[in-house]
Amino acid sequence: MKLYTYFRSSAAYRVRIALNLKQLDYEAVPVHLVRNGGEQRQTDYLALNPAGLVPTLIDDGNVLQQSLAIIEYLDEVHPQPALLPGSPAERARIRAIAQAIACDIHPVNNLRVLRYLVHELGVNDAQKNAWYRHWIAIGLSAVESMLAADPRTGLFCHGDTPTLADCCLVPQVFNAQRFDCDLSAMPTVMGIVERCAALDAFQRAAPGQQPDAE
Repeated sequence: MKLYTYFRSSAAYRVRIALNLKQLDYEAVPVHLVRNGGEQRQTDYLALNPAGLVPTLIDDGNVLQQSLAIIEYLDEVHPQPALLPGSPAERARIRAIAQAIACDIHPVNNLRVLRYLVHELGVNDAQKNAWYRHWIAIGLSAVESMLAADPRTGLFCHGDTPTLADCCLVPQVFNAQRFDCDLSAMPTVMGIVERCAALDAFQRAAPGQQPDAE
């Protein structure tokens, strides 16, 4: 397997966690999202991923895009350990937590949106950071409520083993901490992130451990 990745991309980070949890070997191919005008916009990469985003996973000749789709593919091809375990209702809950992060929080705060705010709309750094923190506060507060109010939350987002939801949560919290977001009102979220951080699969997926880390 070959994973096109960027060390600070939360979407690529999710897939790295999933690959590690499943103990799958892969070759990391760095795609720098800032250098050279953004390597994700170069012709050879766009041929693999027309959206010009990371990650892209190549496995057995299949070119796979979008982090959640990639992780579900991995879960089907390599079922153990299951990242979407349980009944249909339980799997729906795991997906709901994951999508609250990957579909509600991440899209309005990713690099291309932040760059558009600065370069096209002329916002300053303080305004950009205020934008970021606003959407983090709304989004992660909702995730905190989803987790704290549900008895199915265990040591991790769903039960006592990591799932797709944890693969999404940890990278989002990492990015929130980079922007000095106040997460003090999210004890359930932070407790889960702390337990994830103790696991080798999450440690090896961390941005600072990647070959392209800066």
